[in-house]
Amino acid sequence: MTDKKTIGIVGARGHTGAELIRLIADHPALELVFVSSRELDGQRVADHIDGYRGELSYASLDPEGVAAQKADVVILALPNGKAAPYVEALDVVAPDTIMLDLSADYRFDERWYYGLPELTRERWRCERKISNPGCYATAMQLSIAPLKDLLAAPPVCFGVSGYSGAGTTPSDRNDPEKLRDNLMPYSLTGHMHEKEASRHLGLPVEFLPHVAPHFRGLTVTTNLYLARQAKLDEVVQRYRARYEDEPLVTVQNDAPWVSKIAGKHHVEIGGFTLSVDGKRLVVVATLDNLLKGAATQAMQNINRAIGVPELTGIPLES
Repeated sequence: MTDKKTIGIVGARGHTGAELIRLIADHPALELVFVSSRELDGQRVADHIDGYRGELSYASLDPEGVAAQKADVVILALPNGKAAPYVEALDVVAPDTIMLDLSADYRFDERWYYGLPELTRERWRCERKISNPGCYATAMQLSIAPLKDLLAAPPVCFGVSGYSGAGTTPSDRNDPEKLRDNLMPYSLTGHMHEKEASRHLGLPVEFLPHVAPHFRGLTVTTNLYLARQAKLDEVVQRYRARYEDEPLVTVQNDAPWVSKIAGKHHVEIGGFTLSVDGKRLVVVATLDNLLKGAATQAMQNINRAIGVPELTGIPLES
């Protein structure tokens, strides 16, 4: 393929930025033309990212500098609340640019397409502004959606993530010493991903997040209270039917383990357990928060926006 689309990343220093650089480096339809990081300005990307063999160096670009690059696609991998100046500059200077935002800034904005392909693919109307879902919100929505019409009460989701989910800015939640032999609860009501899953599922979701000593991967164990008595085969079949054509969602009988999902691009859903009265189902989902919870999902959305198959450049067997 010779007619590659140019792409740049803003906020490339983080864990997700590194995963995006690796995916783009091997992508047949994308050419990485800039990576913006204030902290790594002037340093060679290849010196920081395993698997990247190009000559590109990090640059510190302000919003106008990013817009002046006139890339076909710009990924905003910034903390919450930082994307707006870049969006405004791109709208003025390069209005045809495809923008993909990894933060929560536009996940509640109807003018942006919310890109969780397995659930919202049919809602895409060729928008060039795409909001990438959060990692926990992805796992919760995929766990709940197949039984949405059978629910009698808000689902309750208990989440445990590796500390890479807390980013690279030092805090208690990404301090390996404080996390050693520990499980750290935080934001036990009103977490951003609780609001996000509730908004896009159209029903209230209760979410209890924790961070654990492992680096990457998350587990969400969800209680689903059912409006009528159900049989286990019936509910499992709902999940299998809902995701049978989705290569990045695996439905299995056994409960998935987070240790086995690290570095993988898909979601695993399983461990289906029904209460004796048949009215409470527990389901477990795992995904790599840096891949299907961020970079892989971003590539799915970008692929569709540039007109190539959704899974282009995503290694299904890794």
